[in-house]
Amino acid sequence: MSEPKPPKPFRTYRGGRSGSDPESARFDFSGGRAETIGAPRTPEGLQAPDMRRLPGRPVATPGATPPRRRRRIGWKRGIALGMAVVLIALAGWVYLGYRAFAGEMANANKRVGARTRAALAPGGDIFTTPTISLIMGSDSRTSNAVAGARSDSILLVRTDPGKHLVSMLSIPRDLYVPIPGHGRSKINAAFSWGGPPLLIHTIDNLTSLRVNHVVLVDFKGFRELIDSLGGVTVVNPYPVISSQKFDGFLWHFKKGTIHLDGRHALAYARIRHTTNPRDSDITREQRQQRVMQALAHQLAQPSNIFNLPSIGRAIARPLATDLNATDMLALAWVKFRAGRTLECHLGGTPQVIGGQDVLSSVPQNRLVVGMFLGSAAPIPAPASQLYAPGCIVK
Repeated sequence: MSEPKPPKPFRTYRGGRSGSDPESARFDFSGGRAETIGAPRTPEGLQAPDMRRLPGRPVATPGATPPRRRRRIGWKRGIALGMAVVLIALAGWVYLGYRAFAGEMANANKRVGARTRAALAPGGDIFTTPTISLIMGSDSRTSNAVAGARSDSILLVRTDPGKHLVSMLSIPRDLYVPIPGHGRSKINAAFSWGGPPLLIHTIDNLTSLRVNHVVLVDFKGFRELIDSLGGVTVVNPYPVISSQKFDGFLWHFKKGTIHLDGRHALAYARIRHTTNPRDSDITREQRQQRVMQALAHQLAQPSNIFNLPSIGRAIARPLATDLNATDMLALAWVKFRAGRTLECHLGGTPQVIGGQDVLSSVPQNRLVVGMFLGSAAPIPAPASQLYAPGCIVK
């Protein structure tokens, strides 16, 4: 029996085109299929396609920077970017408004003379320290004496940030008091004889209060200021009807909540002769307090910080004051935070002295000053006494 013949060995065929890559042209038939040896493969075992030769694909050049893909901005990022732009615009608007306001306040500071500044007592930080400011209304905003000029209204405003309280003390213009160097007379004559400095010293002697700041309001610009704020709203407790013309008109203000533009607010605060027999210099000052309180409320609104470009100049133009722009904003902030307002007024006994109708000061005025300072509980004036002093909390 013949022995089986051994299997013939397979031969490996090597071939390819002349000049081709030997590695890419070598085939292996040992596994039953032909494969290109040394070629890159995909995870499935298939040869990876040459990305450089696919249609529609850019040819990748070795060493070249790949093209950047355009990144899309998400909606959240878009909102954040838009808000940032708005905030920057608002900040610029507020800054321009503050610059205009500060510039006009600098002019108001120039209208206060050295004698007036010397009469003031040093004050602390308005944000943290109780401060007393003298607010006078007049037809002239100069801080020096003017022949024949008289202060139409005299109001002390005390801010107490620690107690969140704003206190207002009206001093009747006809109050008969000692005036340094001039004897006794109506207190508003002090402004005529010596301007704000003499009036400040007179108030110091009368009340033992030290005035830290002064604000002289020119009623000629009072109307413009109120109009720039869109008017003021006051609660009028009874009808007020003028019996003599003021600013060329007879005025009638109804009882209840009334909204006043600049012209009407000025008339409401200043008319002296009415058809109501109970109207007096005291009730007139109470009307002035209502207007001042409404004005302060309007000025203390936080939204006004965005309106400084339009109202900043209107606020400062009718003023002569030692307060700068930052001080005024501090007062507005303290007023905004205050939860209560104490409204007080001094009083007296009606008399005729030297042919003039005056109010002689009464001992109760000292008690009212204590209420104003917070050292005594507020007591309203008796309704039956027309010129009696007192305080109420609002």
